[in-house]
Amino acid sequence: MTCCDSESTGVTTPVHPLDPLTEEEIATARRILTEAGKVTDDTRFPLVLPHEPDRHTASSHRAGDPLVRRLRATLLNRTSGEVAEAVVDLTAGVLLSYRTLDTAKEGQPPLLMEEFEACEAIVKADPGWQRAMASRGITDTSLAVIAPLAAGDLVIDGEPGRRLLRSPTYLRCSGSDNLWAHPVSGLIADVDLIKGRVVRLIDTGAVPVPAECGRYEPEFTGPPRTDVRPLHITQPDGPSFSITGRRLDWMNWSMRIDFNAREGLVLHQIAHRDGERERPVLHRASLAEMAVAYGEAQEARNWVAFLDVGEYTLGRNANALRLGCDCLGEIRYLDAVLADDFGHPETLPNAICIHEEDIGLLWKHTDIFNDMAVHSRRARRLVISYITTIGNYDYAFYWYFHQDGTIGFEVKSTGLVQTTAVVPGAGSPHGTEIAPGLLAPYHQHLFCARLDVAVDGHHNTVEEVDAVRVPTGPANPNGNAFTIRTTPLTDSADGGRLADSTTARHWRITNPSSHNRMGEPTAYALVPQPNPVLLAQPDAAASRRMGYATKHLWVTRQSEDRRYPAGEYPNQHPGSGGVVNWAQGGESLADTELTVWHTFGPTHLPRLEEWPVMPVDRCGFTLRPSGFFDCNPALDLPAERQ
Repeated sequence: MTCCDSESTGVTTPVHPLDPLTEEEIATARRILTEAGKVTDDTRFPLVLPHEPDRHTASSHRAGDPLVRRLRATLLNRTSGEVAEAVVDLTAGVLLSYRTLDTAKEGQPPLLMEEFEACEAIVKADPGWQRAMASRGITDTSLAVIAPLAAGDLVIDGEPGRRLLRSPTYLRCSGSDNLWAHPVSGLIADVDLIKGRVVRLIDTGAVPVPAECGRYEPEFTGPPRTDVRPLHITQPDGPSFSITGRRLDWMNWSMRIDFNAREGLVLHQIAHRDGERERPVLHRASLAEMAVAYGEAQEARNWVAFLDVGEYTLGRNANALRLGCDCLGEIRYLDAVLADDFGHPETLPNAICIHEEDIGLLWKHTDIFNDMAVHSRRARRLVISYITTIGNYDYAFYWYFHQDGTIGFEVKSTGLVQTTAVVPGAGSPHGTEIAPGLLAPYHQHLFCARLDVAVDGHHNTVEEVDAVRVPTGPANPNGNAFTIRTTPLTDSADGGRLADSTTARHWRITNPSSHNRMGEPTAYALVPQPNPVLLAQPDAAASRRMGYATKHLWVTRQSEDRRYPAGEYPNQHPGSGGVVNWAQGGESLADTELTVWHTFGPTHLPRLEEWPVMPVDRCGFTLRPSGFFDCNPALDLPAERQ
């Protein structure tokens, strides 16, 4: 089986409470809502998501038990702008709840695919935009492209709650040209999507449109190299993992694989078999939000900051991995079933890629006191991944499971940097001039993982661990000693924390009721890759709306309504939602059901080498056993046959 000739698996009948939605279930929910009088020709469905059961219901389910399946839907009326959310009991065939949102206070649902197309037509028909283009000497606008962006906290005419998009303009030299090479700088059209018109135009003055094309297709980059030899990765006996429905087993790991429209890939009930015991580690794991915050000062760009999960959705923008070798090796693909703008089911083929990778040495020792006896084992990992495209950027998300009990998560950011124009050679203190007159602004990608922890059970405590110097004195006469300082996070007010590479800071998720052979609580350690948190000023709109990104770690009590770190509807939300609210004091975090929210990601200062297409930029974190096992859990791996 080649890298592009692999099996694809979908699930047509749910057998577990955490199975993904099926086409039949999405169609059933739409029918129930229609029969209840909640769906008209103007109704759109920005979100259709599984209504997940609580962790105890999911954990107690056994094969053959009756299922209760529920679904959450957010509905938007494209004519009136009214937004409502509904919960449908698919098993009983009834509408359980329905309420109208106050969008001025609660925010807007994510943007629809059709709204981007509508926005282009609205802007191009606007006389003010046409005059602004003509003032720049652009009278033929057939190759102009409107690339709408989420509106942030924008309020027009003192009327919060309006559904808005903010629209910069780009040009192309031809129908297939790279539009990001030719930004029309200083021109922003603010569009009311319900009224269908431009409600404000910002024009800070003309800047020459960069003329150089940024083509990266093979026909524009010269002859290909001839020194790349074939690399074949084969597993003649097949992979070491097995998939039954949506349960995956590999080595000692087991988990359930889900995929939804908002977060994309979600993993449930991650456990590791230790002898005869299957020991839980995480109840749920996902990438729950990502902020992309730009650092520009000028009026036409100083508002640019996105919450890609809550404003655009990751799952609905995911790639079908059938056209190329996005994964290499003996692959199994899983399909994803989602709802379109009209609430009808659609299947995304090959949304999830599963395969194994050899990653070098796992452990080795040469015993110099025993005739130089050598013992070593090679390492491999299980990779579960998917890729999504949000505008100019492509993001590849990877969960890694290792034979020594470690879990890794990595994001590979690629695609094209966002651009604006400057006078050629003028540069900017807020970006890199990557081609004549073409500026790539400085920005940050601040991802947030949601980890509903379950280390050896549902009741956990988080401790912050620092390596600290011991003062020179009787307890440290040579001044060389150091030790660790452990700080339990026991109250919700203590839940927001910063990483510190100078102290090797990490966080241990412990189970006070489960002990290893040394009598210590079993634990997993979250090891960060420290990078700056949000660099916007504390009083900036971005800081209000992206409050989770001001800390590397938040620990909160797990609750059904605490799903997303920036809140349920961050699109046009004024801010101060999500974990910032949940981290107020007064809730005990000791020996209870917890969610750990981890913020990570690069501060991106673009380089010339990242144009016209960007090599992947990696970031992530590690969860590794820390007293969870009584010894190295990979001792029983067989030696390599060759």
